[in-house]
Parts: sequence; structure tokens; C-alpha cells
Amino acid sequence: MDLIGSIIIGIIIGLIVIIFLKNQKNNPVSEKNKILDLEKDASSKEKVIEKLQEEKNILKAKMEAFEKIKTEKTQIEERLKLVELERNNLKNDNTRLYKEEESRNETLRKSVESTNTLQENLKNEIARVNDERVKQEQRKLEKMKSGWSEHEKDIQNYIQLICKNHIINYVGQEDFPHARNKPDNSIEIMDQLIVFDAKSPANDDLNNFPKYIKNQTENLRKYAKHDNVKKDLFLVIPANTLPVITQFTYNIGDYNVNVITKDALEPIILSLKKIEDYEFVDKLSPEERDNVCRIIGKFAHTTKRRIQIDQFFAEEFLDTLKKAKHLPKDLLENVIQFENAEKLNPPMEKRKKQILTKDLQNKSEEIKKEIELREIPEIQANIKFKKENE
Repeated sequence: MDLIGSIIIGIIIGLIVIIFLKNQKNNPVSEKNKILDLEKDASSKEKVIEKLQEEKNILKAKMEAFEKIKTEKTQIEERLKLVELERNNLKNDNTRLYKEEESRNETLRKSVESTNTLQENLKNEIARVNDERVKQEQRKLEKMKSGWSEHEKDIQNYIQLICKNHIINYVGQEDFPHARNKPDNSIEIMDQLIVFDAKSPANDDLNNFPKYIKNQTENLRKYAKHDNVKKDLFLVIPANTLPVITQFTYNIGDYNVNVITKDALEPIILSLKKIEDYEFVDKLSPEERDNVCRIIGKFAHTTKRRIQIDQFFAEEFLDTLKKAKHLPKDLLENVIQFENAEKLNPPMEKRKKQILTKDLQNKSEEIKKEIELREIPEIQANIKFKKENE
């Protein structure tokens, strides 16, 4: 741009000089004037040139500024492209996150609906289980009450069966020799009447049953006052009342009362029948008397221990059954299915078939040999029972 301007200025000045020299030759005066005019014109042109130069410099500065702006524009355009790219990425991310949020909301909605359904089903199941438990308790209570109402008749039939199998004289209420006071059951051994009075709870509240039994021991005085009534009397209670009974023997003074269950009747009656093996009890030697007392005492102690053990394991089994109810639902349902499929078949008792001690001993020996063959370690039972009141 600077070279072209210099050439143009040189050409203009050359033309002016040529014209000036030519005119000077032709007309000196007029040429002089022309020269002055030309000088003025040249001066004017120089000013124009200077002005153009200034404008050129300004234009150059503007061009530099324009180039700078252009460069900045290019940079801005690049940054704008990056911003647009980032905006598009953010827009895509936003769209994706929105879809994911919609999907999560839909999943959450379905989960809430499923949870509400499960909660409703759980409430219904709990209500059903509670209703079933209430019905079971009612059936159990009704069965228990039914057993209690039939307890006296059941004990009477069982004592009659024992007396029939072992040839013992059974004395019913109608045959009891004393008119005013008649127990439920009694047997006669060596001209002595042994009283077995059946007692059961009046209602489903067993809390007052121990007190009721204690009062009944005082009422047995009306039987014990007769000379031909043995001073050892028995109260027979239902086996399912054992958990509330803590005292099984009462020494009233001139007579004793033993609290037993149906299971203890036969061994006690058989132990009392042993007395008949002697023709005259008063003629027994001291050693023979001790043997008789020892046998009876052994039967009594064994009976009470059996009652205590049954009571202990009954409480343990009941506690285990209560804990089993807290199993997970699926496991509990499987347990109930297996429970319903199980069936225990204890040996049946036949009326005319006697249970021989020899058979029981042989069976015990077989069990011991089986334990030894299988190398089963002996179990040391550390069972603590409630102390029996003396």
C-alpha cells in the first residue's frame, strides 16, 4: 500500500514539472503564474496526500483492529461451537435423566402399589392368623373344659379297670359304707378303704386351682375320721393342671393327702396291693415292715418325680412351641405341613394283657445295647425342680 502511494505521488509531481517547463518556454509571465498556481495546487495536493496518509494510517489502524476483531470473532465462534456442543450434551443428559427419573418414578409407583398390596395382605393374614389363634384357643379351652367335665367319670372308669385287671375290690359312691360322706372312688385292701377323690377346675382360670386343692385337703377329714378309711388319701387332678401345682403332699396331722394324676393311679394302687401279700400286717417283722414302707415310699417318690419331670418338660415344650411361632412365614408354613403329616402311635393298652416288668426290663436292655453300638454319649441331665413343700 505504501509503495503504490509513493509511485502515484512521483508521477503527479513529474507531470506538474513537465507542464511547468513547457509553459515557461511559451509564456514566462503566465508560466510564472501557473507555477505559482501549480505550487499552490501541489501544496494543496500535499495536504490532500497528508490527509490521505492520515486516513490511510487510520484505516490501517482500523484494519488492524478489524483483524483483531476478526480473530476474536473466530475465537468466539469456536467457543460458541463448544458452548453449543456442551449445551447439546447437557440437553441430551437432561433428556436422559428425565427419562430415567420417569422410569424411577414409575418403578417407585409400582413398588408403592406392591408394598400397599403386601401390607394389606399382611394385615389380612395377621387378622386371619389372630382369628385362627383365637379359634384354636377357644377349641383348646373347650376341649380342656370338656376334659375337666368328664374327669370324674374318666377316673372312675380307669380305677374300675385297674381293679378288674388286678382283682381289687372297687367301692363306688353307692357302696361306700358311711352314709353322709361319700367320695368319688375308693378301693378296699386288707379291710381298709383307700379314697381316690377326683378334682378338676371349675373354670378356665387356673390361678385359684392350687388354693382350691388345698381347701379340698381339709375337706377330706370327713373321710379320714372313719376307722376303716386309710389315713393316706388321694386327690386325682387332670394332667394339664400340673404347671400351676407346686405342692403334691399335705400332712394335715392325723392324715396325709397326696395330689396325683391319672398316670400315677396304677403304680400307686399296685404298691398298696402289695400289702395283701402278708396275711397279717401286725405280725410282720420290723425288717418286713421296712421293706413294705420302702416299696410304697419308692412308688410315691417315683410318682412325684415323674409328675415333676412331666411338668418341667411340658413347660419346656410349650416354651419351644411359642418360640417356633416367630420363625419366618415360609419356614413356619413348612413346619406346620410336616407337623400335620406326623403321627405318633404309642403302644396300645389292651384290657386283658398285663404289662410285665420282665418285658420292660428286656426293652430297656435292648435300648442300652443300641446306645452302646451307636456310641451315643450318656446325657447328664441337670434339671432343677421346684422344691416340694414338706
